Amino acid sequence: MSLRIAVTGAQGQVARALQDLHAEGVTLIALARPDLDLAEPQTIAPALRAAAPNVVINAAAYTAVDKAESDKEAAFAVNEAGARAAAEAAAALDAPLIQLSTDYVFDGRKRAPYVETDPPCPLNAYGASKLAGERAVAGAHPRHAIVRLSWVHAPYGANFVRTMLRLAETREEIAVVADQIGRPMAAAHIAGALIAIARNLAGAPGARHFGMFHLGGDGQASWADFAEAIFAASAARGGPSARVRRITAAEYPTPAARPAFGVLDGARLEAAHGVRLPDWRIGLEASVAGALQSGG
Repeated sequence: MSLRIAVTGAQGQVARALQDLHAEGVTLIALARPDLDLAEPQTIAPALRAAAPNVVINAAAYTAVDKAESDKEAAFAVNEAGARAAAEAAAALDAPLIQLSTDYVFDGRKRAPYVETDPPCPLNAYGASKLAGERAVAGAHPRHAIVRLSWVHAPYGANFVRTMLRLAETREEIAVVADQIGRPMAAAHIAGALIAIARNLAGAPGARHFGMFHLGGDGQASWADFAEAIFAASAARGGPSARVRRITAAEYPTPAARPAFGVLDGARLEAAHGVRLPDWRIGLEASVAGALQSGG
């Protein structure tokens, strides 16, 4: 069946990856400001009505983790109120909604991959705003799939891969936190998973297809591990590289606290929708190559 997917936040990493995917049988309508702005809820319903989608993917978000500590009102306006308005508009169109969320809803005290039934306890304002958005979406639209992600990267946008490559252009050594663990996720791989989920939701979905899900994959890494892999991939292509000096999170204070452990268990999503990401190193190669090609 042909599928019309409206995706919000057209310039974000995942939204751009969805546009680059060119999935067979899928018409993707990318909606961006000013036509659709989660901070301006009155723009959302008209934009979605005009798109006439079978499925809505809400990929737009306030993602400035540190800035959110001093800008909580804006973070909640987008991540909670905006998400609620998107869910209400999708419900009015009888279109299932895929809402993207984050591992930052957890405090990171667990030492085994987080499952959907683990109680959330965000450490920072960004995580709190995304958790509020999850609850707003669940309350506004029964036909939702909330998909939590972690450590997203791409050849474009603001992300760890591009930051490390930029720093390596002028530094021989870079201090990187080694006691925070997660799972890097390539936006291109996330996009493929979201298309598969959207196809299921637009088909003949059952109860198992809706609810809360963690997107999982293979492997895990510290930020320092991640940086070393970035530099190895870059050096292999003649790009910038640097030594990694492993430090603790306490040695690199930031306005927003980060969870020490944020690996997500994707078994429920894999069982319901048949999607699982490959080893994180595979996606990293493409992000590094693309970033180098575009000049970082």
